[in-house]
Amino acid sequence: MSGLVLGLIALGITTGLLLLRVHIGVTMLVGGAACFWAINDGDLSSLLYTLNSLAYSRLSNYDLAVIPLFVMMGQFATHGGLSRAIFRCAAAFIGHWKGGMGLSAIGACAGFGAICGSSLATAATMSHVALPELRRHNYSGRLATATVAAGGTLGILIPPSVPLIIYAVLTQESIAKLFVAAIVPGVVAIIGYMIVLRIMVSRDESQATVSPKASAVERVKALIAVSPVIGVFLVVIVGIYGGWANPTEAASIGAAACGLLAVFQGGMRWSGFRASMLGTAETTAMIFLVLLGADLLNSGLALTQMPGELAAWVIGSGLAPMLVLLIILGLYLLLGCVMDSLAMILLTIPIFYPMIMGLDFFGMSETDKSIWFGILALMVVEIGLIHPPLGMNLFIVQRTAGDVPYGETARGIVPFLCSDLLRIALLVAFPGLSLWLLAF
Repeated sequence: MSGLVLGLIALGITTGLLLLRVHIGVTMLVGGAACFWAINDGDLSSLLYTLNSLAYSRLSNYDLAVIPLFVMMGQFATHGGLSRAIFRCAAAFIGHWKGGMGLSAIGACAGFGAICGSSLATAATMSHVALPELRRHNYSGRLATATVAAGGTLGILIPPSVPLIIYAVLTQESIAKLFVAAIVPGVVAIIGYMIVLRIMVSRDESQATVSPKASAVERVKALIAVSPVIGVFLVVIVGIYGGWANPTEAASIGAAACGLLAVFQGGMRWSGFRASMLGTAETTAMIFLVLLGADLLNSGLALTQMPGELAAWVIGSGLAPMLVLLIILGLYLLLGCVMDSLAMILLTIPIFYPMIMGLDFFGMSETDKSIWFGILALMVVEIGLIHPPLGMNLFIVQRTAGDVPYGETARGIVPFLCSDLLRIALLVAFPGLSLWLLAF
């Protein structure tokens, strides 16, 4: 049996187990073990040695401390009530606009995502904060839930972003450069969602009542309340990109600052602190198990030489680079119907990344191409969070709303999906959207 066929069988086993809802870390461990078992004719000594070596090298890596620290930062923000201050600030400045409460919800999701790094946590937290206000201002259940679900995806688009860290780990890319490259596409996403919301509100004058304009004093108070949160974001991002701190040090500062804010501004007590620590431990353990599974699967696939053979076939096939990219993005959209974001990144990047790096796109350098593809992959993976039938953000927001059927939320999300597709098209056509900040 050829290595290519063996590698494809291993991927088939992994995908099949995922569809059966087996944990992603376990599925990749099984897929990687299958490669070692087949190549070594059933001898497990090589598998056990590799697994032991990978576990030590991965879990003892100091740079990976950035993951639990950013997760802890998000947990403190979630349990410390910081989301309410962010939402009140957004409402104070744009709540009086047409569709202002919905625009405030999107802006608050972006602000909260900047210190959270998780779309699911952003959607869950902002559902409790924004949905009651949206319903009070006469938003339909469909529009209210779709707005918060779409806004929740900004949690991984606005840095710091855990999926971007995972991409950096898999591709040996700079975390700092990826974070900076995500800023402009993230802003474009915010603007796109706001435009969609304004259009939807304008089509139905009976919903989305306007709030009174906040006074200058109210705006100043709201801005003062949220300024520490803005400060944390700036310290983390500017500290990393300015070279004043490496990602792990910046994440440590961000986690400590969010913890203090959660206690002194958000009123977090022992129960909230305990929940934050437990949530950090659970999420970190899950991510590290998944990373270990990905390492074993990648090692197994490397033994089969399947990624290299597949990349060589694509590069030598004569297919236009842009066509290859569009096929990959289309596969991401299909996988998003049945897989979560972490599964897609870990399963596909080791296969698609060599293909992209072997093709020429607009004469870009290797580094620019790697960063551009990372942001593109993140954008397409983000669609999976609001893409039926899986769409985890849709389930979370719909469950919080309680009285809105899932089908209504799914129909309401369609215009936001159109905005996502347009944004991806812009990023494909104009790579500078994600690269120009890196020139400074």
